[in-house]
Amino acid sequence: MMYDIKIERTKTPKQKPDQNHLGFGQYFTDHMFIMDYTEGKGWHDARIVPYAPLELDPASMVFHYGQAIFEGLKAYKTKEGRILLFRPEKNMNRVNISNDRLCMPQIDVELGIHAIKTLVNVDKDWIPEAEGTSLYIRPFFIATDPFLGVKPSSTYKFIIILSPVGAYYAEGLNPVKIYVEDYYVRAVRGGIGFAKAAANYAASIKAQMDAKKKGYSQVLWLDGVERKYVEEVGTMNVFFKINGEVITPSLEGKSILPGVTRDSVIEMLKSWGMKVTERKISIDEVYDAHSNGTLEEVFGTGTAAVISPVGELNWKDNPIIINDGKIGVVSQKLYDELTGIQTGKIEDKFGWVTEVK
Repeated sequence: MMYDIKIERTKTPKQKPDQNHLGFGQYFTDHMFIMDYTEGKGWHDARIVPYAPLELDPASMVFHYGQAIFEGLKAYKTKEGRILLFRPEKNMNRVNISNDRLCMPQIDVELGIHAIKTLVNVDKDWIPEAEGTSLYIRPFFIATDPFLGVKPSSTYKFIIILSPVGAYYAEGLNPVKIYVEDYYVRAVRGGIGFAKAAANYAASIKAQMDAKKKGYSQVLWLDGVERKYVEEVGTMNVFFKINGEVITPSLEGKSILPGVTRDSVIEMLKSWGMKVTERKISIDEVYDAHSNGTLEEVFGTGTAAVISPVGELNWKDNPIIINDGKIGVVSQKLYDELTGIQTGKIEDKFGWVTEVK
């Protein structure tokens, strides 16, 4: 199915940033995609326009009742100049899961991917080519009805913006320090933890800022009821290699985001013949494994960081050092294989990449 997207190109292109000093989420390309939704009419008026501030009514429901979800994926340029996306259909399918939870309208998956491809193609000159860089893609959906009252909005905007990025963490691929949060709660069973809702991230900021004051990069969340079982890091799913087995928290409680990179890592590890288990894992079990010498690696997975090894965990002011604070063999191999597939350096045996033409 073909979708008509009107394109208005900027007359004042921006100066592109230094590819070697991009940071993450600091620079934005020349254009953005916008599409409107009206109840009874559906999605309409798909367009690519020059990047600019949005004009919204102060009573727009997104500001008051938080109907907002987003996604994150990346575009990579190969050494031959091909442009590759990594599993965009997974992101767009997750959009509909998130939208359903927040009573927002569904989007056709093919339309979403077509919008991403079209915008990336318009701003393809912004895709950085330095090692470890990519073009981050941020689709998001917001409620726009000017109305004060708690109910689903009847109008929405679907917007996509693009940002050339480097490493998400300042440490790059060096192991990060993670603080285990046992006071604040991010999500509970029956809540919105499994949706990529803006509210989840608002709920996490206080703990994250407290952890940073103590010298930690991120927070590892425990379950919201018993404060016992590991859930996820603020921006990543988490994996533990214990006595040769790779364990990651299971998703059945619907309080953990089902990450695209998480799913890819599980499939990749199994293809290598490794034992991978999705189950509940308590923070006590992790600490016991460290004390008896069987905790071999800890790493996070996510679109932004891809693979992020964890060199230290601190729970109840009891820090433990993992793998002597060095990246583990499995973490390194996963990073090399995943980024190799994403950038076209390694054959994609899984059928994960989609080319933008």
